[in-house]
Amino acid sequence: MSSTPPDSSAPAVPAPESSAPVAPTLPGRNVVALGFTSLFTDVSSEMIIPLLPAFVTGTLRASVASLGVIEGVAECTATVLRIFSGWLSDRIGRRKPFMLLGYGLSSVAKGALSLAGSWPMVLGLRFSDRVGKGLRNPPRDALIADSVPRDRVGRAFGLHRAMDTLGAALGPLAAYLLLRAWPGELRRVFLLAIVPAMLSLLVLALFVRAPRLPPRRARSTLAAELRGLEPAVYRFIIVAAVFSLAASSMAFVLLRAGEAGFGAAQVPLVYMVYNLVYALLAWPLGRLSDRIGRRPLLIVAYLSFAVCYALLAMQATRLGVMVAFIGLGVHSALLEGSQRSMLADLVSEGMRGTAYGLYYAAVGVALLPASVVGGLLWDRFGPAATFGVDAALALLAALLFALLLPTRHERSDRVGLPA
Repeated sequence: MSSTPPDSSAPAVPAPESSAPVAPTLPGRNVVALGFTSLFTDVSSEMIIPLLPAFVTGTLRASVASLGVIEGVAECTATVLRIFSGWLSDRIGRRKPFMLLGYGLSSVAKGALSLAGSWPMVLGLRFSDRVGKGLRNPPRDALIADSVPRDRVGRAFGLHRAMDTLGAALGPLAAYLLLRAWPGELRRVFLLAIVPAMLSLLVLALFVRAPRLPPRRARSTLAAELRGLEPAVYRFIIVAAVFSLAASSMAFVLLRAGEAGFGAAQVPLVYMVYNLVYALLAWPLGRLSDRIGRRPLLIVAYLSFAVCYALLAMQATRLGVMVAFIGLGVHSALLEGSQRSMLADLVSEGMRGTAYGLYYAAVGVALLPASVVGGLLWDRFGPAATFGVDAALALLAALLFALLLPTRHERSDRVGLPA
């Protein structure tokens, strides 16, 4: 075991919970550096994602159902990898090697999209990109939670999501400007997306400090460690998976924007509005979750998603689509940081990688049928069927959350705090 002193951003012991207001200070160095890593990664990803539906259905002349298969397979990719990358990072006490490999693989796959000549090739490259995501995300989230006291986990994930989503707002803007300069040249945009992806790797390599944690002494198996997770973890993951069945690919929402009258160059700008709302609210809502708890925010997140998708199920208009995109920005700011923070609350430090791996695996498995069925419903019955079914599933997730994880039990479920 290395004698390297821990990063100053990682507390030696969890800070005691206090009823006093939390000062609006920035989290530690690791959280900020990982925020910039994700910012550059999302600039790269979101230069591609808003254009992918038009590329697949227009340039490559594939069906909407094919688009659903691509996005569903991409998002549920490497389910086993997600579990093992998180568990291994706990087992050997190392987070950063998994992150470097994951971000590197994704960078190469994004640039190679410029060479795709068929939708199966796009599927393969999106698969590779998501393999990279599967390798990096559980160790990354565990490192974020490791780097701050327990009473600041919400703001840490909120800041990370804000910076991540700022990149997601800048990416569509970059795509829009590039298409203004080179109209219709989607492949050129895909090729240039590798530049911010490489910047993310540079920040990760130079500025993220991930000291070695004590490795597991016991030779327990993955199955044994999964069985050792708290029951509340499994109840939470069941709800998250049900909600993921509702959260079919954003590609369908982007297609709906096109049907409402937004041109190919305007769709990235509409998507940018969603990401700007998300980025502006993520950190303050993360801080709010530290003060009032994660569960009220998650209930509102599920319900707001249902309302937005019900709106999209109606006749598409430019105003209705813009309202839905803004509402989805609020929803995502409520959801993402709160879900990841809540999972950190439910497990001890040495089990965080394993818990995040299981969480990402369950969510990924659910996204495959969500996107595939969403595409089939669209092709056979129209977009109203896709968005209507998703809205109903989001309401079901809200009901399950209220029943399985009532707010009155929030404190007793949190590891390391008195009931």
